[in-house]
Amino acid sequence: MECFCLDIEASKTALLLRHNRNTINRYYNLFRQMIYNHQMSEKKKFIGIVEADESFFGANRVRGRLQGKGREKMGRATRKQPVFGIYERNGRVYTEIVPNASSKTLFPIISGKVSPDSIVITDYWKAYDGLVSLGYDKHVRINKAKSFAHKGVHINGIEAFWSFTKRRLTKFNGVKTNFVLHLKECEWRYNKSYDQMNKELRLMITKNKNLLV
Repeated sequence: MECFCLDIEASKTALLLRHNRNTINRYYNLFRQMIYNHQMSEKKKFIGIVEADESFFGANRVRGRLQGKGREKMGRATRKQPVFGIYERNGRVYTEIVPNASSKTLFPIISGKVSPDSIVITDYWKAYDGLVSLGYDKHVRINKAKSFAHKGVHINGIEAFWSFTKRRLTKFNGVKTNFVLHLKECEWRYNKSYDQMNKELRLMITKNKNLLV
């Protein structure tokens, strides 16, 4: 558990503790499942200054617009897997794997996770057109082609999370299986100290001892 909180890979943990790597992987996967359940059980809506943005994980971008089925699935002319993220300034992060980055996909997530009393900050991606009519009359936007921040208007928080997540996942040479578990783990880890993670994971283990048998 301590090696997991220190973010030591399973292979190195197996060497350090002289345990079978399969055993370490089993425990790590159980910890990730507990973290996933913990993150998904959070029902309190985000409030205050909230940043929203989408990012893409996986294969390289391609030139031009995608055609047919691929285009419908992804969006922003990329073959990468779209992930939508919401960041509450100085607070929580919520991420969700999505089929595309369209308004039809993103609006239900925003309305389900963000209080209408919030100040919602996005870039100028067209999918965010219409947030005011959805009830978010404090929707403000940053034109990143001109500036990354202007008088407190920026999405640097959620973009810092994307950078953290992508850097961390490179340790696993990209995640081809259980991507959602690794994504939620990054969400849980972000801006937490070792002591915070250790305490929270101990509580999760106490509540889920039956899974460790």
